[in-house]
Amino acid sequence: MPGLEVLAGVRGWSAVPVIVLSARTDSADKVAALDAGADDYITKPFGVPELLARLRAAVRRAAAVAPDGTPVVETASFTVDLVAKKVVRDGAEVHLSPTEWGVLEHLVRHPGMLVTQQQILREVWGPAYGTEGHYLRVYLAHLRRKLEPDPARPRHLVTEAGRGYRFEP
Repeated sequence: MPGLEVLAGVRGWSAVPVIVLSARTDSADKVAALDAGADDYITKPFGVPELLARLRAAVRRAAAVAPDGTPVVETASFTVDLVAKKVVRDGAEVHLSPTEWGVLEHLVRHPGMLVTQQQILREVWGPAYGTEGHYLRVYLAHLRRKLEPDPARPRHLVTEAGRGYRFEP
């Protein structure tokens, strides 16, 4: 199985740190791996001290944002299955676009934490979209209409004006 497929599968249910070790030095390969969810990319040959430093850095970052490890997150209104990549509300599966899923998944993986617009934009759309806040507002409105009992007064997908968003299970 190609490494990018493995990485996408792991990212579907886990936030474990992933460092790609590869002989491929092409910039496009590095970008593809990082955009697919790798935390770092090291090309061969590499020194053991550098690898160990990168491992320590990845573990520090993961410790700051690690979810509780539960692949299914339940709220009073809906359930998110991170492994199956499904959302169920009132007993029926809710269809989400890939972008809607990306936004929801990022928020769900950081329950109760403030996540900035820039963090979500970079994670879901990529590094070039860090200032495109209007994209995010549109997708949050779609998610609220699909998931919140009262989209005008969201209980789970909460906006903190001027700061970002918070997922409240």
